[in-house]
Amino acid sequence: MVEKKAFQDYYSEQMSYCYGCGRLNEVGMKIKSYWNEDENTSIARFTPKSYYIAFPGYVYGGLMASLIDCHGTGTAAAAVYKSEGRKMGTKPELRYVTASIQVDYLRPTPIDQELELIGKVKEIKGKKVIVEVNLYAKGQLCVKGEVLAVKIPENMISIS
Repeated sequence: MVEKKAFQDYYSEQMSYCYGCGRLNEVGMKIKSYWNEDENTSIARFTPKSYYIAFPGYVYGGLMASLIDCHGTGTAAAAVYKSEGRKMGTKPELRYVTASIQVDYLRPTPIDQELELIGKVKEIKGKKVIVEVNLYAKGQLCVKGEVLAVKIPENMISIS
């Protein structure tokens, strides 16, 4: 069986240092996002370490916002590659950053288990992509988010 690459595995070296999703950031979280089987949604899983605590037993809200942020921008890039009929990793590189993020905390999120993020692209328009991201723990929706991702200018990516 061939291992499936995460969206973030296609980022160039220069674009792989993000604290949330950069594979080259030694102290980062290294979030990995993938298309679900149906390819209409994306998925990422993350198990928080004990130090990502808000108070005993629960995850710090800023961590969940970071997860939504990185999963949202990764999903945006993958969706635009797909909409252009291109394979991820082809040049010119498509990389997105967050212009705006909305996070709604619906219930306390337990720290002692894997979290699941499900992303759905709501709109692709020009250089902007809107991605809805829901975060679940034990199948319960804990956090809803929406990311407005914008394409990084090509001159910021192509610096050697």
